[in-house]
Amino acid sequence: MSTQQDTGPGGDGLFRTKTIEQSIRDTEEPEHALKKSLSAWDLIVFGVGVIIGTGIFVLTGKVAKENAGPATALAFVAAGIVCALAALCYAEFASTVPVAGSAYTFAYASIGELPAWIIGWDLVLEFALGTAVVAVGWSGYVRSLMDNADWHLANALEGPDVPGGTFDILAFLLVLVLTAILVVGMKLSANITAVVVAIKVTVVMIVIIAGLFFIVGDNYSPFIPGAVTPEGGLGWEDAPMLQLIFGYEATNFGVMGIFTAASVVFFAFIGFDVVATAAEETKHPQRDMPRGILGSLLICTVLYVAVALVVTGMQHYTELSISAPLADAFKATGHPWYAGAISFGAAVGLTTVCLILLLGQTRVFFAMSRDGLLPRFFSITHPKFKTPYRPTILLGVVIAIIAGFTSINELATLVNIGTLFAFVVVAIGVMVLRRTRPDLHRAFRTPWVPVVPILSIAASVWLMLNLPGETWARFAAWMIVGIIVYFLYGRSHSRLGRMGANAEY
Repeated sequence: MSTQQDTGPGGDGLFRTKTIEQSIRDTEEPEHALKKSLSAWDLIVFGVGVIIGTGIFVLTGKVAKENAGPATALAFVAAGIVCALAALCYAEFASTVPVAGSAYTFAYASIGELPAWIIGWDLVLEFALGTAVVAVGWSGYVRSLMDNADWHLANALEGPDVPGGTFDILAFLLVLVLTAILVVGMKLSANITAVVVAIKVTVVMIVIIAGLFFIVGDNYSPFIPGAVTPEGGLGWEDAPMLQLIFGYEATNFGVMGIFTAASVVFFAFIGFDVVATAAEETKHPQRDMPRGILGSLLICTVLYVAVALVVTGMQHYTELSISAPLADAFKATGHPWYAGAISFGAAVGLTTVCLILLLGQTRVFFAMSRDGLLPRFFSITHPKFKTPYRPTILLGVVIAIIAGFTSINELATLVNIGTLFAFVVVAIGVMVLRRTRPDLHRAFRTPWVPVVPILSIAASVWLMLNLPGETWARFAAWMIVGIIVYFLYGRSHSRLGRMGANAEY
């Protein structure tokens, strides 16, 4: 049964689809095949490893103090529900189409080549930017710990000719080391991640268990502070798109403050979709991909809610620190030792976030090059390690340089909008593929289709509309560049377009 949507033989249509059978056949070509070495446990570790990062260690204080108060826990629940709706869609696709590429591959199999290219281009930005931003954050934590120990590391370069005045050698070296680990093999990456995740989760559990003894009930009153209007108004750059479109007056706190907080803490959940990029390297993807995606999301949501409740109970939300809320809450209660342990856990934890975001980007890039939308040179796997070493090295070096030369913290919200856009595409893809390929064996089926995918789309769009106008402008600019690249290169080099709808792929 062909699902090819084309204008005729040869395939010139922008919405031509690549069949599931073609996608799976690609994974069997020796030169372009990835080694299957991951289990369900490895996937859960990857998911927890990338989700628990800067978000839980930093954003908790910011949104509690500025948007939601003690109801920050409800903001984490709201963001977790949005992710859960998307995760159910991802789980069906990842178990049905166990091929590298995540949302890009899913879109190619259901909606068409141009939408697939757009989402792939989006993911390249999302993962690259996320890796660079987290690497810089990791560098900051490490420098802070070194300063506390009276060890001072100078930047490698300083001077007026260096962008920003300095070169962050720690962020640069971190990305290069992680690149080498990914080249050597996925199982090594999984083993290292497992050790680091164990440390990170231990620190989070210390926060929860130790913090329970310092909770003061009065700090929860009021649990949902009353709505207030920000003084001075907002410029278009900072104003949520919801406000710019519908002209409502922005407020903090109250019920709407919880939703505003959810759009911010959503950054703390980013990464569970990266698990789907490893589908091709999983031993039993039909069984293990749903477990990995849903399991890691559930674990992290429970931990996030518990941390938010404990921290806002330890210290009144108006007094929480924005830069280091967890550590400073323990300092405020007279227990600085816990603060040091938390800072160490944050520094160690961000290592796995960088590793897995870099993993996700290289797999998307690899999948796009294997389809000819990017140069096929990058789709050759290493003869010994069976990893996509060419795109891994290229992207690792580029991201290392970006992380070294600029903090790019102001671009972090682009990661949010990119992820939410991917959620929308995957939800649409599930509904389309249910209609075009009802015959496919689905080891995991998204429940209540089309209700769950529609809810996923609506929830994702709602959070996107709560992001600043400037974020939308930057995102649109990147998408325009991507469409230009597709028409200049991708469309004419597409393997699907060259081979035709009925040709042997």
